[in-house]
Amino acid sequence: MIEGFIFDLDGTVYRGDQLLPGAEKVIKKLRRTGKQIVFLSNKPIESRNTYAEKLCRLGIPVETSQIINSSLVTARFLSETDPGAVVYVVGEEPLVKELQSHGMKVSTDPEKIEYVIASFDRKFNYDKLDLAYQAIKNGARLIATNSDKTCPVAGGEIPDAAGMIGAIEGVTGKKVEMIAGKPSSYMLRSAIDILQVDNQACLLVGDRLETDIKMAVENDILAVLVLTGVTARSDLNGSSIKPDHVLETLEEFDSIAEGLWYF
Repeated sequence: MIEGFIFDLDGTVYRGDQLLPGAEKVIKKLRRTGKQIVFLSNKPIESRNTYAEKLCRLGIPVETSQIINSSLVTARFLSETDPGAVVYVVGEEPLVKELQSHGMKVSTDPEKIEYVIASFDRKFNYDKLDLAYQAIKNGARLIATNSDKTCPVAGGEIPDAAGMIGAIEGVTGKKVEMIAGKPSSYMLRSAIDILQVDNQACLLVGDRLETDIKMAVENDILAVLVLTGVTARSDLNGSSIKPDHVLETLEEFDSIAEGLWYF
């Protein structure tokens, strides 16, 4: 019996400002039957409050505590492993605020910076790259919120954190030590802590093989790939990551749910 459901957001529940087919119906049905739900996003350019407000506006009421993004997981990781660390953020304001709320000290002094955090940054430029380089040259460690190559948006995709990571790794010769977001165990642990169920009692729905589905498969969680985001059915042919089920949209969710006694 599946009791806990993990839903990716961008490309799975919505795309841009539009709910994707079947999302509202599936989530409401799961709630009516008493299932636990948590929403995950690797996207660090919005706060969790903003995600909650967006879902409510789109017709899916949710509490902020039911949403986990890579900003939160990064901040929690640092607060647990190196409380009060001095960081430089290649990223946007919501990530900076999340780190500060967990006690991190944000600096632009390369001699004081202990961690460079590489993230999705739509204002990434040479000055930011240079500062990251100087800090790492002075001994700072390199970690990242997420490693997504692209982010699905209305009308297509845009470059994501992999671009910033690649630039920093390219000039420093250093590899990212830790990625907080999917498919990491840090992200999964945060979700399981909310759901309070065993991995075998969880099902994850996502649109990206190398993050959503990989995290599920590596942790014995039932994996459902939905083809409303960045993955096409043809991508499965050359991939070693195999979901348990593949759906064109969430409108097909009942076809697997009823057969597997989820309801």
